[in-house]
Amino acid sequence: MQIVRLILHLLLHNLGLNSIAALTFHINYFVNVAIQVLKGEPLNAHDRFSFDLPLIRSQGEWDSFRNQCLTNAETFASLVAKMPEDLLWLDFSEQKYGNYYRNIHGIIEHTHYHLGQIVLIKKILQQSPKKNF
Repeated sequence: MQIVRLILHLLLHNLGLNSIAALTFHINYFVNVAIQVLKGEPLNAHDRFSFDLPLIRSQGEWDSFRNQCLTNAETFASLVAKMPEDLLWLDFSEQKYGNYYRNIHGIIEHTHYHLGQIVLIKKILQQSPKKNF
């Protein structure tokens, strides 16, 4: 089954489409950027790097990556929960990025959008005839 996932990932990538792994990496990239800013660090991110997923070669690598994403999501939620409310209306790193509220709301909407894509990919995979693989 692992080889099927690798082939599917490469096929989707070559067609200009995103795999579950690529979308997960993309979501996590921006969550991690927000975490850094919420910790008081400068915003250091570029859209062009948000799909630079390293090749995942084993179930163990996938599990490790997935666990890191879940840990980052928990960290993000915890930092937002602890954030003073008046910080919501201040600049997120720099004025050009808007305020904290806009960016936190954006992370949530962005994540929901891509999670919808992941659900569709999973449904397609579940309906694929397994005997062909």
